[in-house]
Amino acid sequence: MNEPLWYLTKDGDVSCIDLYERHYSCYHCKDGRKRTQFVGPGESIVLRTERADAVFVWRKFIDDSGQQGVNCAVFRNESPHLSSELVRQADAIADHVWPGERHYTFVRAEAVRSANPGYCFIRAGWRRCGKTGSGLLILERSH
Repeated sequence: MNEPLWYLTKDGDVSCIDLYERHYSCYHCKDGRKRTQFVGPGESIVLRTERADAVFVWRKFIDDSGQQGVNCAVFRNESPHLSSELVRQADAIADHVWPGERHYTFVRAEAVRSANPGYCFIRAGWRRCGKTGSGLLILERSH
């Protein structure tokens, strides 16, 4: 096993808020107020690298989309580490906290620079399993 790259942190970690605000899924408040948290309701795990150049958020909540399992709500990597390795290590952490649960995420293909959206998840053992009604790719990792 490679050395652990993730550190547990909390919703509201200022360095993670900065990363989140550069993620395409970031919601910006219309009134311009400064964000103090970014995860949302439900159980969550917030992970960051030592230098705070990558963030990963797991959420377990009742998803209106009907998806079941643990959701990768945010993943942003500005570090030199391979994204697929960061995903693998985040998977291992979620497996420890929520054993046997399906992992899933949504990817807005047109918002990522890759010609192969979700590729880092695929390299980490995930698979594409459909699209939402609004056209987001659904990726999953099942046991």
